[in-house]
Amino acid sequence: MKDITENVSLDGAGWNQVACEGLRTEAQETIFSSEEDNSLYFTYSGKSNVLEVKELNYQVNMESQIPWYEHLAQMKMPWTWKSDPHSRVSIIQNLNLKVQSGQMLAIIGSTAGGKTSLLDVITCRDHGGKIKSGQILINNKPSTPQLVKKCIAHVRQDDRLLPHLTVRETLLFVAKLRLPKFFSDSQRKKRVEDVIAELRLRQCADTRVGNEHLRGVSGGERRRVSIAVQLLWNPVDLTSIDKQTAEKETESRKRANTLANLFLEKVKDFDDFLWKVTEGDNGATTLNKQRSHLNSEEAINMPHQSSDQLPGVFKQFTILLSRQVSNDFRDLSMLLIHGFEALLMSLLIGFLYYGHVKNGLSIRDTTALLYMLGALIPFTVILDVIAKCHSERAMLYHDLEDGMYSVSPYFFAKILGELPEHCTFVTIYGIPIYWLANLIPEPEHFLLNFLLLWLSVYSARVMALWVAALLPTLQLSAFFGNVLFTSFYLSGGFVISLENLWTVPFWVSKISFLRWNFQGMMQIQFTDLTYETTVGNTTFQIPGKLVIQALDLDSHPLYVSYLVLAGIICSFLLLYYLSLRFIKQKSHQDW
Repeated sequence: MKDITENVSLDGAGWNQVACEGLRTEAQETIFSSEEDNSLYFTYSGKSNVLEVKELNYQVNMESQIPWYEHLAQMKMPWTWKSDPHSRVSIIQNLNLKVQSGQMLAIIGSTAGGKTSLLDVITCRDHGGKIKSGQILINNKPSTPQLVKKCIAHVRQDDRLLPHLTVRETLLFVAKLRLPKFFSDSQRKKRVEDVIAELRLRQCADTRVGNEHLRGVSGGERRRVSIAVQLLWNPVDLTSIDKQTAEKETESRKRANTLANLFLEKVKDFDDFLWKVTEGDNGATTLNKQRSHLNSEEAINMPHQSSDQLPGVFKQFTILLSRQVSNDFRDLSMLLIHGFEALLMSLLIGFLYYGHVKNGLSIRDTTALLYMLGALIPFTVILDVIAKCHSERAMLYHDLEDGMYSVSPYFFAKILGELPEHCTFVTIYGIPIYWLANLIPEPEHFLLNFLLLWLSVYSARVMALWVAALLPTLQLSAFFGNVLFTSFYLSGGFVISLENLWTVPFWVSKISFLRWNFQGMMQIQFTDLTYETTVGNTTFQIPGKLVIQALDLDSHPLYVSYLVLAGIICSFLLLYYLSLRFIKQKSHQDW
C-alpha cells in the first residue's frame, strides 16, 4: 500500500488547522510554547468550504497518456493512437466522499490505483481522462476551474521551484503575482512572513531552495515551501475591515468579531502566552487586542477579490523579469563556466591565426576564419539554452496552469532577462579573437563585424528557445536543434558555394543565419582589401571584391545581411511565442 504525497487544501488556511489539531493531544506543549515563533497557528475562514464527490466514475484513455514520440518509436501510425477500445480503463468507480475545511481526508491505495487521478479530477486538471458519471460539488455547486481557484489549493507530488532563489524570495515573488494589486509592498512582505512563520520555515528563510544538483533546504522544508506557495493564493480577507462604505465596514467588523469569538472558543483551553485570556476580557476584545498588536500598521482594506484585481500584465512582466535575472545571476558557477568556455574558444582560434601581422592571412585562411567565427559558438549556445529551458519547463507548465501569470509577460521577461548574459557571452568571445587574428583594425570594421556576430549568435539562442518549447523532451529538442543547425551550417556558403546548391538546400540557405553572417563578414573584410598571390615568379594583385564574387556572396549589399538576420530573429521569436501559447509545456515526467 502506498499513501499519496499530494495535498488538496480547502481554503488555504484549512491545512494549517488540520496539522495543529492532529498534534494537539501529543505535542500540545511543543506547538504553543515556543517564544521564537508566535505565529497564528489557527486561521479560520468562517463558514467551511465543502467538497463532495457523488457516485464518480472516471475513465482514462491509456493511449493518450503515452507521448506521441513513443508512439512513433513503436512504429504506430497517428490514426491508430486512440482507436483501441481496450485502451479506456475505469480507474475510479462509484466513489463517494465528503470533506470540509478543517478536516483531513487520507486517500490510501496501491500504485496506479487512481489516487492522483482523483485529485486531478477534483482540481479540474483531468488531462486525458473522462468523467463517465457522477458529480463533483463545491459548496453544493458543480465544480468549475474558476470555483476551484477560489477555494482549493493543489500541492503536487513534485516540487517545481527555482533552485537559486531563497525561500523568502520564492514566496515574495509568488505574493507579488498572486495577491491583489491593491496590496502594498509592505503588506505583501507581511503576508509572506506570516506564512513562513506558520509553516516553521524561519530557520531556512534565507537559504536557497536548491534541487538535486544544488544543495539547499531539506526535502521536508522544500515540501513546506510548495505548500506555502499554495497558501499564499488565498490571503490575510475575512478578517480585514472594508472601509469603502459604511455598510461594508459594519458588515466586515461583524464578521471579524464572529471569527474572533470562534477563534477564542477553540483555543480557550490552552495555556499559551500569546492567546491567554485574562479575566474580564471577552473574546472579541481579547483577539482584537492581539490583532491590533500584530497588525497595528498593516490593516488592509480588501474588497471582494476578482480576477481584475490581480496584478496586470505589465506588473507580471516586471515581477517575472526580476525573478528571471535573480535566478540566473545566482547560478554563478554556470555563468563562470559559460564565460570561460567563450574565452577559451576565442583564444584557441585566435592563437591559431596569430602571428601573421607582416604578411597577413591568405584568402583561404581568412575565409575559413570568418566562417568559423560565426559557426562554432552558436552550437554550444543552442545546447546550453535547450538544457536550461527544459530544466524550467515543468515549473512553467504548472505556473501557467495555475493562472499565476500569462504567456505574454513570461515571454518578454524571458527574452529581456537573458540579454545581459548573451551580450556578455558574445563580448568575451568576439573581441579577443578579432584582434588576435589580425583582422581589419579600423573601429568601423570591428563594430560592423561584432554586430553581425551578435545577431548570428542571438539567432541561435532564439532558435533554441523555440525548439525547447516545441518538443516535450530534452533529447528530442537537442536532436531537432542539431538537425536545424547542421542544415544551416552545410548551406552557409562555405562548405559548398551557393551557386552549386540544388533547390532544397538553396532555399534552406535563405533562412540560414550562418549564411548571412558569413556573407556580411566577407563583405566587411574583403571589400576594401587587395591580396597578393604569387604563382611561380609572378605576383598577382587580386581585389577582395573578386573573392566575394567567386563565392557568390555579393548578390546583396551589406545592409541586407543585417535586415535578414533581424527578420530571422523575429521569426524564431514568433514561433517561440506561439509554442508557449498553444503547446502545453509539460515535461516528459508529467505525461
